[in-house]
Amino acid sequence: MGYNFYATIARMKYIERWALMRNTRPENLSEHALDVSMIAHALCVIGNTRYGKTLDANMAAMIGIYHDASEIITGDMPTPVKYYNKSIKEAFKSLEDEANQSLLNQLPEDLRAAYQNIFFKTDAYSYEWKLVKAADKLSAMIKCMEEEKTGNREFVKAKEATENTLRDLSKELPEVFDFVKDFLPAYSKTLDELN
Repeated sequence: MGYNFYATIARMKYIERWALMRNTRPENLSEHALDVSMIAHALCVIGNTRYGKTLDANMAAMIGIYHDASEIITGDMPTPVKYYNKSIKEAFKSLEDEANQSLLNQLPEDLRAAYQNIFFKTDAYSYEWKLVKAADKLSAMIKCMEEEKTGNREFVKAKEATENTLRDLSKELPEVFDFVKDFLPAYSKTLDELN
């Protein structure tokens, strides 16, 4: 019997993000997942190195890779719609959970347990999940900065909202504060400035 899990996951590259906004450069779900994965890993390394935590950076990276995989089934729901009110937010969360379970069901039964903590939040990795959500916001901020750098004003409000969210997250998650302070400014630089 054949299993569809990895072939389905590979379709992340066809899911475009920021669908309601004019983009100077389109971003697909695969690109976003890689960014979130790398940033989540970095946040855990910061937490372990600077704050004496014992976070599983590799698990955070894996959660980051798959954190939006449900969008292969649901599509990318724009944030203003997804969080319009409590009822829509709860309904969409339920839909995401069903989509994630559907993806897990595409694996052989003996492999599903290895992915359970990656697709569904558990107490064992609750802080890592928080950092992945923060990495998701950092990735959004980076997208806004990149669009702003090209002169695209379409992302001005999204950037303001994301800045406010990151400011709030920084109060609870010192790793986010450090990433914003130490690494985020470099995303405004040109290639020559980076070298």
